[in-house]
Amino acid sequence: MAEALVFGGSGQIGVPVRARLHAQGWHVHALSRQAHEDNDGTTWLRGDFADMPPLPPRVDAIFSLGPLDRFAAWFAASRIDAPRVVAFGSTSLETKRDSRDPCERDLVRRLGDAERSLFEAAAARGAHATLLRPTLVYGAGGDRTLTRIARLAGRAGFFVLPRGANGLRQPVHVDDLADAALAVLDRPATFGRGYALPGGEALAYREMVARTLAALDPPPRLREVPAPLFALALSAARRLGKLQELGDAAVARMREDLVFDAEPARRDFGYAPRAFAPAREMFGL
Repeated sequence: MAEALVFGGSGQIGVPVRARLHAQGWHVHALSRQAHEDNDGTTWLRGDFADMPPLPPRVDAIFSLGPLDRFAAWFAASRIDAPRVVAFGSTSLETKRDSRDPCERDLVRRLGDAERSLFEAAAARGAHATLLRPTLVYGAGGDRTLTRIARLAGRAGFFVLPRGANGLRQPVHVDDLADAALAVLDRPATFGRGYALPGGEALAYREMVARTLAALDPPPRLREVPAPLFALALSAARRLGKLQELGDAAVARMREDLVFDAEPARRDFGYAPRAFAPAREMFGL
């Protein structure tokens, strides 16, 4: 029986990845900070990168579905024998490279360093690593963008956007990401490479939000206001301790096209993501 070590196994991508591994006859060793009961397909290991429990000395594959920088640092220092490594990063590596927000630029630096470290450590040990960079993730109620929008709008009965929020987005469903994680395993063309994983449709930010609201019951209203008025309202919300994560750089990107080419992933491992058709349950509501 093939064995996998999964980091982030209880997260929004981890759950469907484990389900697919189980369906294909793998046994999964999954790390979590929370206690979980073992089942026929998963042995749960309690701990994190700062407090790692005993691990199997060898597995057939490692999946990293959480913070890439912490995983890459652990992997470079570890001695576990694993011929195959599949790790998730982020397209933020590209979209936030020139951000005016120093925290976002620091994220780009950490992602870039982590990718280089992972590829170098894998090559030095004769392992094959593949890096997957999703765009805007949704589908399991665990994301910080569309699920947050849905919940805020559901409570308020409306959602406000600045006019001109028409930059293109490609939201990607967690099930398509899980399919990709397993599809690359036995594809030599993916060894030592990274891939953008956009969703199957590019649509304006405003339209993405509108479809999200339309999936709720009852559907909240979408209100568009002039950019200066939106900035004033956002500033007031921040003073009240709300929407702290919505920085000026993030607002400015609502007008920018953040579009990635899925062709390399389609060519090398048959990636075929779905169009954006949200449903209420995808936001944990």
